Amino acid sequence: MRFQTPLVPAVLIRRYKRFLADCRLEDGREVTAHCANPGSMLGLAEPGMRIWLEPNDDARKKLKFGWRLVEHGDGHFTGVDTGVPNRMLREVLEAGAVPGLTGYDAVRPEVKYGAQGSRIDFLLIGQGRRDAYVEVKSVTLSRQPGLAEFPDSVTKRGTKHLEELAAMAQAGARAVMLYLVQRTDCDRFALAADIDPAYADAHARATAKGVETLCLATQITPRAITLGPPLPHVA
Repeated sequence: MRFQTPLVPAVLIRRYKRFLADCRLEDGREVTAHCANPGSMLGLAEPGMRIWLEPNDDARKKLKFGWRLVEHGDGHFTGVDTGVPNRMLREVLEAGAVPGLTGYDAVRPEVKYGAQGSRIDFLLIGQGRRDAYVEVKSVTLSRQPGLAEFPDSVTKRGTKHLEELAAMAQAGARAVMLYLVQRTDCDRFALAADIDPAYADAHARATAKGVETLCLATQITPRAITLGPPLPHVA
């Protein structure tokens, strides 16, 4: 997935009110960017960090920049826009190019399912195959070199998603929890059980009931974010 507008580098001054970030461009101008990430962004929102913004000239948008990347040095980046995973994955799923999720005839996003009327990120349908319910989580936390972790804060919503996937697996469908690692400096994935023990417990229960876990890397540059290879899930 290519960015619609070439990104420009900046320095983070501060992130506040979850969705706002004051930044300094290379020419010295200070601008406010939209931060499309409601999470804690643990380790990714420190003042002074080098970041990348996407400009826009949309008259309907009050803010003329969107925060897209954090640069870590040595050519490594983290994607901080939580809307990117679903947009990118839809393209790759429809092309039949997601490892472990190939061979389906149709990809339907945001489909209502389950007793509570929730929406699954993707429903995959194929003739002669079980329907596959795929929930996607964006992974941006790394507290140890090379290790990506989820979640970066307590997520009751994430726990609910695991319980709903488990119900679908028990009903005979295929249920997949897909963790998309939006970091280029990680080569393995683990659950951050110390941050949210309830989520880790829910994942263990869901796995026992047939929910599959799929971890995928990304390749990130200021030009594009593309899908990388599967990553191992470690304890």
